[in-house]
Amino acid sequence: MNPTAEIGVIGGSGLYALLTDAEEIEVSTPYGPPSDPITVARVGDRRVAFLPRHGRDHRFPPHKIPYRANLWAMRALGVRQIVAPCAVGGLRPELGPGTFVVPDQLIDRTSGRVQTFYDEGAVHVSFADPYCPNGRRVLLESDVHPVDGGAMVVVEGPRFSTRAESRWFTAIGGAVVNMTGHPEAVLARELALCYTTIALVTDLDAGVEGDHGVTQEEVFRVFGENTARLREVLLDAVTKLPAVRDCPCPNVLDGIKLPIVLP
Repeated sequence: MNPTAEIGVIGGSGLYALLTDAEEIEVSTPYGPPSDPITVARVGDRRVAFLPRHGRDHRFPPHKIPYRANLWAMRALGVRQIVAPCAVGGLRPELGPGTFVVPDQLIDRTSGRVQTFYDEGAVHVSFADPYCPNGRRVLLESDVHPVDGGAMVVVEGPRFSTRAESRWFTAIGGAVVNMTGHPEAVLARELALCYTTIALVTDLDAGVEGDHGVTQEEVFRVFGENTARLREVLLDAVTKLPAVRDCPCPNVLDGIKLPIVLP
């Protein structure tokens, strides 16, 4: 497949469309179809591919998203840099609804998800720093003044956390909690892609303060109220990502061969 895009955006809950005047492309992968056909359009002088993580009709719950197909399809289209917005719960009182965060670490608390392209053989890819430093720098310079850093705890879902779990996530160093950031980030790393997430806080998690409990209605409402701001951040960021990848991401697989044929 000839390259058709260089930058990818994988949209989270509430962000099912991003690009205008876009071409829709269906990509087949060794792991089945991605969550939806991928739309590709020009933003400034960059070719950008967009994929709604849950599907346009939100048919995939977090634990059923075809993560391997999604990442493989992006790379097959020529994408080498990915920006991945997501909705999160705040684990600290100061990270309230409407706050943007650019995490620098990830804590995996999922279970049962396929999280590698290496189905055979003992292969170990470095994952000490999950996110691309260049992508983080670009997102941190956005007009929404996001919080710099913090660990994103990724839980299995689809249920929300208990109060005790929420307090524990904070105690182990978590800043925000999410259901989709893993295995997406590590699969991107195994394909030597630059991957960065920007997290929109939609609620304070259940154990942070007060006696509230997180609801789906609350999450979708806050995300909807901030969709326009998030869209502006993303469209601005894709034009500012470096044309030449001088970060560690392209070289993470030096000396390692993937067990699949990649374009």
